[in-house]
Amino acid sequence: MNLFRLSADLTHLASIFILLSKIRSSRSCVGISLKSQILLCVVFVTRYLDIIYKYHSLYNTCMKIVFIGTSFYTIYLMKAKFKATYDQNLDTFRMEYLFLFAAVLSLVLCYEYTPVEILWSFSIWLESVAILPQLFMLQRTGEAETLTTHYIFALGAYRTLYIFNWIYRYYFEDDYKVDWIASIAGLLQTALYSDFFYIYYVKVVKGQKFELPK
Repeated sequence: MNLFRLSADLTHLASIFILLSKIRSSRSCVGISLKSQILLCVVFVTRYLDIIYKYHSLYNTCMKIVFIGTSFYTIYLMKAKFKATYDQNLDTFRMEYLFLFAAVLSLVLCYEYTPVEILWSFSIWLESVAILPQLFMLQRTGEAETLTTHYIFALGAYRTLYIFNWIYRYYFEDDYKVDWIASIAGLLQTALYSDFFYIYYVKVVKGQKFELPK
């Protein structure tokens, strides 16, 4: 495992704990899209089905359990414990379109037509657009709490680091084969964050409140 892959995994993990810290410390899920959290939960469940029948390593298994477990826990906090603080009137993105997008591409672009491979491809395409309800919600409110912006930034940075991981492996690992599905989806996912990254840099990094240009 190279430094980019490890950094990506740790950044992804950090994004989850930043989100949970924000919800639990404020006892509120204001500004968080439940729809994005549901999409990410589906991503983890469909991608990590192999945890049931295939062992890779202790690190791999632990990370999968953490991702699946924390995604369900986040949904529980938003749907039950702090339900009163969730504003569904702001979380209006039609996520069924994203499910359809991922379902179609998982059937058109798939390495093998087996249930496991189709679900893996589905999870890759769904993850690439899972942040859209959150970004759409941010667009509607025009602003966000600092911890919420840190969460979104970390979530986007993790995928960006994975792109550097793939580039590193392409040049320095002789037996590495390019995964075109993951690569294209990863580039799409990173592109969706581009505007957010810019505003995060000019606002949050410089100590200002995150606000979208009017």
